[in-house]
Amino acid sequence: MAMASLSPLRPILRPPLNQHPLNRLYSCSLHHSPRPSLLCKAKEDPTTSTSSSSPLSLGIAVSGLVASPVIAFSLYTLKTTGCGLPPGPGGSIGALEGVSYLIVAGIVVWSIVTKVRTGSGLPAGPFGLLGAAEGLAYLTLVGIVVVFGLQIYETRSLLDPLPPEQCFGYELYY
Repeated sequence: MAMASLSPLRPILRPPLNQHPLNRLYSCSLHHSPRPSLLCKAKEDPTTSTSSSSPLSLGIAVSGLVASPVIAFSLYTLKTTGCGLPPGPGGSIGALEGVSYLIVAGIVVWSIVTKVRTGSGLPAGPFGLLGAAEGLAYLTLVGIVVVFGLQIYETRSLLDPLPPEQCFGYELYY
């Protein structure tokens, strides 16, 4: 049986922290006190952060909070009648429906990208509205998957390329 002898570790001599070449790259300081401490401050990366009080995040939050109920009504209409929302005057309701789907998809993608990059979802935003819009966007996505899945299961298609006459009471000619 071999015996290992333990000897005390020899200290490794290094230059003082404030003379270290990396000190020029980072904002670090050594506080001289009875118990030395190291203080380093990191700056926030402007490419991945969003200001929670910016007008853009407020606009996205409000548009997300409007888009989710529009989609919910669209899904309800699709499930009960088999038709989407009517085009409305000048196609405004149909356009609102389409833009709402795009807004919800954008919020979900933005949230996923932020989650992958930072490990957390979107910031709460002003008055917590961006966080609420994110939550509603995910709930809306679940509703979309359920209703579209049921629609495909029951009718073997999602929607006709041109809505039938019974949907809006008139035929569309192109």
